[in-house]
Amino acid sequence: MNRGTHVFDAAHPAQLRGWRRVWRHTELRPVAFLTVVPDPASTIDGLIAEVPGADWAALDLREAAYARVPARHQVSHPLPHRPDIAVYSIPEGAHGSPSVAHPILLSYLDVVVQGYAREFGPEGVARFFDTTHGWDAPILDDRAAPRYPRHQTLSAEERALSDAHLDRLNARLIRDSA
Repeated sequence: MNRGTHVFDAAHPAQLRGWRRVWRHTELRPVAFLTVVPDPASTIDGLIAEVPGADWAALDLREAAYARVPARHQVSHPLPHRPDIAVYSIPEGAHGSPSVAHPILLSYLDVVVQGYAREFGPEGVARFFDTTHGWDAPILDDRAAPRYPRHQTLSAEERALSDAHLDRLNARLIRDSA
């Protein structure tokens, strides 16, 4: 969602119908991350982008914890043509809820919020928080030493935006002991 974390030059805002975001973990990663699960009543914001060189295998490798699911007919976007579009989702039964042993990284969440703010403004950030499930999960405050490999530098305003929504949702932050 954050253009600073990838090399997909021609990214476009889009909306995905029939899916919702949720925080999950798998045995493939030590921390929780976002996925999408089917939900016919939900629509979420995001980006679509042409896969560089149409190298879906390289993207599949980057998104190894997910399965690629065709989504061409579920996405609204500004493009005049109907490109191949896929969404990456952890297969049902292959994920669990986050826990203290598998928390959400605040550095990862900050990158996502920064991306939503830049693409959709403060209203888009609010929609992100409101359409994402799993905020009862522990969130590891790793801002001082970010563990997320594609972490970004945030402004004070961007950090405050994340913090305000986490406060609104009564999210549980835990200290990083590393």
